[in-house]
Order: sequence, then C-alpha cells, then structure tokens
Amino acid sequence: MTNDPSPFAELTGLFVSAFTSATLLPGTSEGVLAALLGLGLVPVLAAIAVATIGNTLGSLVNWVIGRFFAGYRDHPRFPASPQTLARAQGWYDRWGVWTLLASWVPIIGDPLTVIAGLMRAPLLLVIPLVALAKGARYAVVAAGVTALI
Repeated sequence: MTNDPSPFAELTGLFVSAFTSATLLPGTSEGVLAALLGLGLVPVLAAIAVATIGNTLGSLVNWVIGRFFAGYRDHPRFPASPQTLARAQGWYDRWGVWTLLASWVPIIGDPLTVIAGLMRAPLLLVIPLVALAKGARYAVVAAGVTALI
C-alpha cells in the first residue's frame, strides 16, 4: 500500500466509476477496483465498501427513473411496448425483488433495477438486496486481485 495515509482521490475516483457503472452510463468499476488494489493504492476493505456504496447508489438512480417513468407507460414514446411491460410484469410477479440479487450481472443488472422501480418494489427491500449483490461482486474481484499479488 502507498505511504499516503489518506487515498481520498483514488477512492473518490472509484466511487464515481462505481456510481456511473450502475446507471445506464458506461463504466468500468471492476477495472478501476482491480487497478487500485493491484497497485496497492487503497486498502482492500475501504475499496470494497466505497465501490459497493457507489454502485448501490447508482442502482437507486435507476430505481427512481423506473418509478418516475412508470406514470408514462401509456405514452406513445415510452421506450417499452405494452407487451414488453406485460412480460416484465409476469416475470417480476414470479420472481419479485429477488431478481435484484442478479443486479450485479453485466448488461441485465441495470435494467433489473429500472424494472424494480417500474414495478414499485419497496425501497427498503431494494437497497439491501442490491447492496448485497454489488458487494459480493466487488469482494470476489478484490479476492481475485489480492490472490494474484
């Protein structure tokens, strides 16, 4: 680890990367986490915590977007057809908020959090499930990097 007792800039960059990675914006938070840990620039537990918090907050932005846009689902320019929404509703009725345990999965994870908002999943269930999924992913990445160094 570096001699800098406070890797504030590095952890801030990791937070921003993790936050944007969870939204519909592109990001590479796993790469940033791996680089920071591989170079010994940040403590492992702090990096996992910061990445998890940033990524969870980004997912909450998706949930809010889904919740907000739910009122516009009948608008002709709504990005999903009524058939797609009905399929998502059936899928969500079957699996419910437990789908959020897959919110860490690339490509499908971000839309899952939007769908949770559309389906009015309770925020007090969304937060711990998403945080658990995101934290587990970052812990696995960190364990892999630390095993290599």
